[in-house]
Amino acid sequence: MGQQVFAYIIHKDGVADDTALELIAAAGKLDTDASVTAVIAGAGSELDSVCNEVASFFDEVWKIDNPALAYVTAEVLRPLLVRILPKHGIVLVPHDHFGMDLAPGLSIKINAAYLPDVVDFEGIDNGKLKAVREEYTGQVSTHVLSDISQGAVITVRPGSFKADERKSGDGLVIDKTAQAIESGLLVGAHRFLEIIEAQVGEVDITKSDILVSVGRGIEDQDNMEMIFELAEAMAGDVSCSRPIVDAKWLEKSRQVGTSGQTVKPKVYMALGISGAFQHVGGLKGSPFVIAINKNPRAPIFQVADVGIVGDILDFIPELTERINELKSA
Repeated sequence: MGQQVFAYIIHKDGVADDTALELIAAAGKLDTDASVTAVIAGAGSELDSVCNEVASFFDEVWKIDNPALAYVTAEVLRPLLVRILPKHGIVLVPHDHFGMDLAPGLSIKINAAYLPDVVDFEGIDNGKLKAVREEYTGQVSTHVLSDISQGAVITVRPGSFKADERKSGDGLVIDKTAQAIESGLLVGAHRFLEIIEAQVGEVDITKSDILVSVGRGIEDQDNMEMIFELAEAMAGDVSCSRPIVDAKWLEKSRQVGTSGQTVKPKVYMALGISGAFQHVGGLKGSPFVIAINKNPRAPIFQVADVGIVGDILDFIPELTERINELKSA
């Protein structure tokens, strides 16, 4: 490919987001020989902590350090990136609320192609990148051909690429603050006020190691009892997708997804959940995903480690009974 690849790293409280390692995997799919540079903006000791963590996986880490970037906005960050990014580079950004705000305008500023919400890459030929996106909540895959010879800004759907946890060694941390910030003042039309944490219900699913998650495939509220019985047998907690909350069968604090909770269980069982990106976006930390769905084309099977095509109303009671038998043996 011959183009530099950059990954913008999201972080919080001095810890890099799980998408950092997913972007390495995405870059490897673009070009197996690509040298990937991480770009991180923030302030003070928390930024230094993230840079040191990320340097274990990336070849280089470019940092932009300024007190005004303690909670960075896309509006303020965009011109800083324009000043430090070389021409014709490929910039990978997580497809979350921040990435969706940052990426379109950045592509215009650097005169590069813009490719949003990518779930896979299928190669580059003569400067043309063939990428895969999903439409209609994942029911249809579309193959998009983009000219990236002049560079590109690509948002990558979280969870689409398996995190690459192989450490490459000690990457070099390079301070790009002086080059990025010319005037010394960072002022935007918007300013950060506060973070309002989601309320925790009777169960904090963000702390659960095992989650038994239910979607619209459960069909009726009376069937919810079998979900709790299975979760008890597995020593796990019950979570859900948005339709269950909308139906008021479970409280909002149990919803997994971009409009709900972000969870990092060791095991995640998705029962009757289609697996739209709004739901899968709430899964972090590469859990072992078990999916059961009647629709063999359900998007959840694309991220599942074990996929079973079947009716959860038949499957759940049998599974619960078998687990209880094994526990009492």
